[in-house]
Order: sequence, then C-alpha cells, then structure tokens
Amino acid sequence: MATSSTGASSASSTMMRSSSSDEDLQQILDERKRKRKLSNRESARRSRMRKQKHMDDLTGQVSQLTKDNNQIITSMNITTQLYLNVEAENSVLRAQMTELSTRLQSLNEIIDFINLSNGVFENDHNFEAAHHHHQINDDTFINPWTSFSVNQHFMASADMIMY
Repeated sequence: MATSSTGASSASSTMMRSSSSDEDLQQILDERKRKRKLSNRESARRSRMRKQKHMDDLTGQVSQLTKDNNQIITSMNITTQLYLNVEAENSVLRAQMTELSTRLQSLNEIIDFINLSNGVFENDHNFEAAHHHHQINDDTFINPWTSFSVNQHFMASADMIMY
C-alpha cells in the first residue's frame, strides 16, 4: 500500500500544486481586476476633469460674449440716439432752408416789381411831361422806390441758410 500512499501523496501534492497554482492564478486575475478598476476610476476622474474644464471654458465664453453683446447694444443705442439727433437737426435745417428760400423768392419778386415799377413810373412821368396830360408836382408825389437802383436779384448764401 505504500505505492498507493505514494500515489495518493503525489496526487495530493499535484493537487496542492494545482490548487496552489489556481490560487496564484486567481491572485493574478484579482490583481489584474483591481488594476483595471483603478485604471477605470482614474480614467473616469480625468474625463470628469476634462468635462469640468470644458464647462468652465464655455461658462467663461458665455460671460465674455454676454459682455461683448452688452457693449454692442450700448454702442448701437448711442449711435441710434446720435442718428436721431442729426435727423432732427436736418429736419429743422430743411424747414429753415424752405422758409429762407420762400423769403428769398418773395424779395426777388419785390425787386422785380420795383424795377418794373421804376420803368413804368419813369415812362408815365416822361409821358406826362411830354404830353402835359396830368400836372403832378414833384413835391406832392414822390416815388419811394426811385431812390433804389436795384437791377440784380438777391442770392442766398450758406450763412443765410444756416440761421
């Protein structure tokens, strides 16, 4: 029976080696599993950090774009106000120009009338003097326009239009 005991002992020794190697294999697998878990945790941590950095960058970008947008809106409001002021001033200047043009036209019509009347009065005076049709004393009738010798129209200058 010694042989069988030796065989059993050798089988048990093989089993012990086999079980020992199974334990070693299990330890190796457990170590690999532990390392993989640790690596996955580290990878997840890096991913969260990247995601947080990306969110911080986007938040900063939103903040900067909001600031830029507010500056643009402020600039647009100022420009719009300046435009409205210039437009109002232009409207006033157009009205003044129209009024001054009308006054100028009226003055030119008066000058034309005076020049035409001077010719008529002179012709009437010459006609009367020549024909002695009416006796008019120079002291009783004085033509107020004869002292003017206006043969030109008034011209509007830029200074007149501005005021």
